[in-house]
Amino acid sequence: MSEDAGSAASFEAPSAARLDALVDAAVRDIAWLLFSPDLLRAQRPPGVLATPFESPDEVAASLDWLEAQDADPAELHGHIAASRVTRLGRYAECLLGWFLKQGPAARLIAANVPLRRAGVTLGECDFLVETHAGRRLHWELAVKCYLHAGEGRGELADYVGPNLQDRFDLKLVHLLDHQLPLSAREEFASLGHRGPWDPQMFVKGWLFYRNGIAERDPVEIDPTHARGWWTTRAEWPSFSGTQADAWMLLPRLEWLAPRVRDRHHASGFVTGDALAQQLAQQTGPTMVAAFVERADGLWTERSRGFIVPDDWPERAQAFAREQTSR
Repeated sequence: MSEDAGSAASFEAPSAARLDALVDAAVRDIAWLLFSPDLLRAQRPPGVLATPFESPDEVAASLDWLEAQDADPAELHGHIAASRVTRLGRYAECLLGWFLKQGPAARLIAANVPLRRAGVTLGECDFLVETHAGRRLHWELAVKCYLHAGEGRGELADYVGPNLQDRFDLKLVHLLDHQLPLSAREEFASLGHRGPWDPQMFVKGWLFYRNGIAERDPVEIDPTHARGWWTTRAEWPSFSGTQADAWMLLPRLEWLAPRVRDRHHASGFVTGDALAQQLAQQTGPTMVAAFVERADGLWTERSRGFIVPDDWPERAQAFAREQTSR
């Protein structure tokens, strides 16, 4: 998890070794949500960044809590199973909700609070939380994976979802103009959650660059963000030889923290050539990860990226330039 341990607040970041020592996948994902770099810098109001911790003591206590969860994750696994999540965003909400209920930092007041007017749903507040100091915060959580499809323009619109149904500039506008202001609306006051609530955006994820070559980042993006690569199927044979010998397809719910596998799961690894055969059965972009073996026998993720159809770059550039009012 070392490439992601950038710190979620202004306090000193926890040691990469301590985070990397976490083994359980769900616990590592919670740690990644709390400590990985934000995708965005702070934006115009109300685009304040969420800070999960108020003090170094809360950081230290949260690390202790994560290690305890890692030693005995049964209750966490039961919570995830009961939630029956199938979407990445809901999975992330499930994990962050568990931390807010069970962890030593801010406490959960309410989650997924719907806001309605005349029977019409205006939106849903992801999390209402209260800090130990008494601050009442409205968090909007987003976990995103965007591929850079531009040609050096340095614009947020150049970052597109792998299936070309989402774009970073549109997501940011929706956050700033619709989601974050929900808790300040007149209709919200009638729900009984005493305010005022300070809105904050909790935006995590990965940005992927063609063949791992980073472009000039837009000013909105945090320069420490988690990075990956993307390549076309035609380019894959030459690209894969520079990465690793062991590869694995990553299901959608494994798109958060860098993965760790023990020797019992090593049978799921394939060579670059075998992975190419698996990709022949895929119709769209596919996330894969390269693994290396550690001295203790664990396999850890070295890098991750998307392999896309050969016509994807042209379609992605068109989508990035599409004028839309969404």
